[in-house]
Amino acid sequence: MPDVNEEPWATIATFAVDQLLPALVIVVAAWLLLRLSRVFVHRIVQTLMDREASEGTAQELTALEVQKRIDTLDTLLGHVLQFFIVVIAGLMVLGSFGLDVGPAIAGLGIVGIAVGFGAQHLVRDYLNGALILIENQFSKGDVVRVAGASGAVEDFSLRRTTLRDLDGNVHTIPNGEITVATNMTRVWGRVNEDVTVGYGTDIDQLARIIERVGTELEEDPEWGPKILEPPRLLRIEALADSGVTVKVLATVRAPERWAVSGELRRRLLEAFTGEGVEIPFPHRVIVSRSADGEGPSSSEVGAAVDGES
Repeated sequence: MPDVNEEPWATIATFAVDQLLPALVIVVAAWLLLRLSRVFVHRIVQTLMDREASEGTAQELTALEVQKRIDTLDTLLGHVLQFFIVVIAGLMVLGSFGLDVGPAIAGLGIVGIAVGFGAQHLVRDYLNGALILIENQFSKGDVVRVAGASGAVEDFSLRRTTLRDLDGNVHTIPNGEITVATNMTRVWGRVNEDVTVGYGTDIDQLARIIERVGTELEEDPEWGPKILEPPRLLRIEALADSGVTVKVLATVRAPERWAVSGELRRRLLEAFTGEGVEIPFPHRVIVSRSADGEGPSSSEVGAAVDGES
């Protein structure tokens, strides 16, 4: 057995005890922290998603969708935490070997500041994307209005949201730009129609017509499952120039609001025509004078000649 008091064994022993052993301890500790960080991040994300699933908007998500969101957040937050653990452990290992890590730390600080300024928008995009996932503000397939654009969510990642509008245009929006997200397909929605009829219309009769149309729509095998509360006349909304405007309201399944609105307008038009309810249009009174200077005469013309003078 070699004598550790003699060279080169004494130098090797000193190196092993003073430098190699601390470095090994740091490596083992870092490895344990890396393993624990996965569990730590997973439990935090799981707790947040469980709370949202039981109390927040995420309760309508399927178990598969919740798990996909948990996996996405686990990967993002886990990689960030593990990056910091590896960097700190590497600097500590270098310090245990007697290397001056001060310049390296200073350099990392300068680089970090530069990267922070340059990538602050990117970091904001990822953080806001994570919040959108946790809070379930919207999902793929929802119709939303965000950052001045609206359309169906065609794709969603932690960095950006992709919408396709009714014209087929694709909008790519960084998540950091989303400050207000309006989800138009969340559980239920409203059919909110303003209908203008002539001033001579019997409002009670109008209410009965609208109620009958709403009942027929609700009892229709095709449209009934899409309606939660049938259309009804809510109130007189305004006394307009050419007629009385009433508000017709219904509660429907949110993704069906546009289809139900179109069908309701079609049926109301048919019912009004059959019952003789007037749907007014703009009129203009034209005053003309004869060449011999006789008094003015007036005639009323419809909107079809509204541009004539």
